Amino acid sequence: MRCPCPTMGQRRRRRGRGRPPTTASITPCSGNARTRKQLPDIVHSADLPLRHTCRPGPRGRWWRAAVLLLLGWWCALCARAAGIDLREVELGRTDDGLVLSFTAEFELPRSVEDALLKGVPLHFEAEARVLRSRWYWRDQVIAEATRTWRLAYQPLTRRYRVSFGSLNHHYDTLGEALFAIQRTARWRIADLASFEPGQRHYIELSFRLDTSQLPRPFQIGIGGQAEWDLSAESTVVMDDPT
Repeated sequence: MRCPCPTMGQRRRRRGRGRPPTTASITPCSGNARTRKQLPDIVHSADLPLRHTCRPGPRGRWWRAAVLLLLGWWCALCARAAGIDLREVELGRTDDGLVLSFTAEFELPRSVEDALLKGVPLHFEAEARVLRSRWYWRDQVIAEATRTWRLAYQPLTRRYRVSFGSLNHHYDTLGEALFAIQRTARWRIADLASFEPGQRHYIELSFRLDTSQLPRPFQIGIGGQAEWDLSAESTVVMDDPT
């Protein structure tokens, strides 16, 4: 008969079932000098975070350049929208003079409109100069003409008044008042007797918001603000008017 008592090997296996698994120790042996020198370097390098140095590739640089180009285009577009655009500049002749017609397209920036609503009048000025080209010296100015409009808001009636010389007109909306300032037709700027046959003549036209007409304290407050810099220039070469 086989003995029912467990053998020595069975006893050892039963005793090892409840024990936790044995793990390898990384404690260096006191007799291994090489392990003692290398272990601190391994531990410290494991604790340090990894640093990745990422450099943009060709595609990333292309996208960055495209974004900067769009931002520059948008800034230029905003600056143009806040300025004045001279359009339909035309010259004509009458029996005794040269006439000029043009359109100045613009909108008042927010700060300029707020000042107008607070009672600050705005002055717009158009200036035309007729010049004769000279190869041996500076071009000669043979005629000059200036026009000025005054735009004011009346809080009591809530209407806008445009003054041009001795004429005054009232408008219900700001758009109607600006329309009266923006369009100029058949403005006589020079006499035909001022021109010389066979010479080259040209016109320099400028249109601007005249900030020098603002109240003195207000001029100091708006110094350096781009929204108040409303101006435009245009040059037209004319045919022989004689």
